[in-house]
Formats: sequence, structure tokens, C-alpha cells
Amino acid sequence: MGLTSDKMLALAVLAAVGLFVGTVWLWPRLARRGWRAVGGRVGLLLSTQLLLFMAVGLAANQAFGFYASWADLFGQEKDQGVVVDHTPDGGPLKVVDTRRVPGAAASRPQWGGQIQKIAVVGRRTHIATPAYVYLPPEYFQPEYRTRTFPAAVVLTGYPGTAEALVDKLDYPRTAARLVEEGRMRPMILVMMRPTVAPPRDTECVDIPGGPQTETFFAKDLPDAVSGHYRVRGERGGWGIIGDSTGGYCALKLALHHPRVYAAGAGLSAYYNAPVDPTTGDLFQGDEGLRDRANLWWYLKHMPAPDTSLLVSSSKVGESNYKATLKFIERVKATKLTRISSIILESGGHNFNTWRREIPGTLEWMSGRLGGR
Repeated sequence: MGLTSDKMLALAVLAAVGLFVGTVWLWPRLARRGWRAVGGRVGLLLSTQLLLFMAVGLAANQAFGFYASWADLFGQEKDQGVVVDHTPDGGPLKVVDTRRVPGAAASRPQWGGQIQKIAVVGRRTHIATPAYVYLPPEYFQPEYRTRTFPAAVVLTGYPGTAEALVDKLDYPRTAARLVEEGRMRPMILVMMRPTVAPPRDTECVDIPGGPQTETFFAKDLPDAVSGHYRVRGERGGWGIIGDSTGGYCALKLALHHPRVYAAGAGLSAYYNAPVDPTTGDLFQGDEGLRDRANLWWYLKHMPAPDTSLLVSSSKVGESNYKATLKFIERVKATKLTRISSIILESGGHNFNTWRREIPGTLEWMSGRLGGR
């Protein structure tokens, strides 16, 4: 049974409840002073707590999408995500599956939209990774057949799963509802993990001698998607959104590549790439690369980019609140880069908080991107 399967969660809950009942039933028989009785009590208590923590952990993983599989959980995922496509007719993007939008009233794409699972191979970086593309109903309607649409890349945190953007954070369904309410224009969403070389957290950095993740998101991905879908190719056609690690990536890519990304939204983002056991040595001693990945340094020392940024935090529950206020002031001081914010009264670093921020984020993004 998979790590995220409902059967696995149900089995863990039933086992925890069963062991709890067994502990209550057997406790009188073990209420003696002998080592066997003491050992039995300790064993029952530890086993009950272990199963309880396991059930809670599985439920939390299903809710927040931390790990996609047992191999992902134990760091044994073998797919490194960096390959070269040698097939003669292999293009940079292939559609491998299609599905209806969760919650859509109609199954036909011209009325309910469609989600396509794609495989992308970077022409420059040779990074290969899956993603999900949300196509709004208008994309399939005859009156829009010559129209190009704005597109937004949507990134998870680390480790995250792309499926969570569809099923847990409800990006496609939220976008469809906002269009119906007249709050945003139809938009293509490209939903994926920033972890394109799992299990390593590359922080969207071009790692010397390693995955060129920033180049993939700045060049390979927009080129591949624009070559397959009717996406506006000129400036102002692309934006990028992310939460947590994906939020840092979104802000950095919009700052570093304003001609590609006219807007970047970081939900619960941080502002400098960490270096820890999940990232490894990102910079290989290159101080210039390290400085460039630090958004504080970038805003202070580099020319202000012509792009729009959105940041979010909560007064209670988010550790980045004070840093976010300082970041807003730092961006305002550039005079050219535009900054907006969503500040909640309370909200933790979790899916529930981001679901509260996503409608406003999509509406904001739609107002800064164009289509024709």
C-alpha cells in the first residue's frame, strides 16, 4: 500500500484503536510487579503511541503532501530527474495523460476545462520532470481558437507533490471559479515541484557541476510550454507563483528574469537560499552565485528589475512575518520593482493558510499578465 493511500491510513487508524482497546483490556492482568508485567505494560504503551503517531503522520502527509511515496520518505527515490532525450522524434514536452478538473460540473473540456499531465525535458539543461497543465474551458471553445493565453507556473514547497496543487490546494478549481465570477481572465497553469532533481532540494539554483535548475525554469520550461500550447510569447505573458520553497523560487525568478516573468508571487516565502543536508553544497564556493541567490543582496546591489512581486505572511503563526515586512520596504526603496502583499491576522505554514491566499493571488496575477 502506498504512503498516501486511504487504505494505509485506515489500517493505521484501526491498528491504533485496536491496540488502545487491547491495552485497556489487558491492563488489569499486567498490574503486577514482575518484570514480565512491567515489560508488558511498557510494550503496550510504546506500541500504542507508535501507531498513534504513525496514523497522525500519515494523515498530516495526506493533508499537506510532504512525501509522495515510501521511497521519497526514506530518501531512497532513485529517479534523479536529469536525463537526455535521445529519441529521434522526442520533443521537449509530451502529454502523457488527461483528466477532468476536480469539482467541474461538466466533463467536456470546452465547458469544464482539462488537466493534462506532461513530461518536460529541458533542451538546454536536459532536466526531465513531470508537471500538470490546467487548460481553462475557453482554451477549447471555437471563438477562442486563435487566442493566446497568459500562463503561470505554480510551484509547491519542498519536498511537495505536484498532485497537491491540483487536489489539495485546488488551483484549477479556484481559477475556474474566479473566471466565472469575473475576477480574473482565463489563464493556463503549469503546476509542478521545484524539486526537479529529487531528492535534492536545489532551491532553483544553477548548481556548478549539478542541475541547472534556474535555467530550466527561466528558459527550458517556458520554451517547451509555449511550443506546445497557445501561450502568449511576448513579455507580460508569464507569471510564477509558489509557496514556501516554491515561493522563494517564484520571487527569485521574477527578480532575475523579468523579461520572462512579469510577476512573481511568494506565499510564505523566505528570501535567501538555505544550505542544509537537503540542499548539499549549492554554490561550490562561488561567492557571486551565493550573493545572487540572496534576494536581500540582489535588491541592494543589482539594478532594480521591472517586474511585480507579491508576498504573503501572517501576524501570528508565520515565522517570516518580520522578514516579509522588511522585504516589502526593501522592494519599495528600488522605485521600479512593484510590491504587493497579503498579510493575514493569523495562519500557519500550511495548506489551509495558502488556500485562503490563493484566490487573491490568482486575481492579482491575472491583473498583471496579458493575452490576446
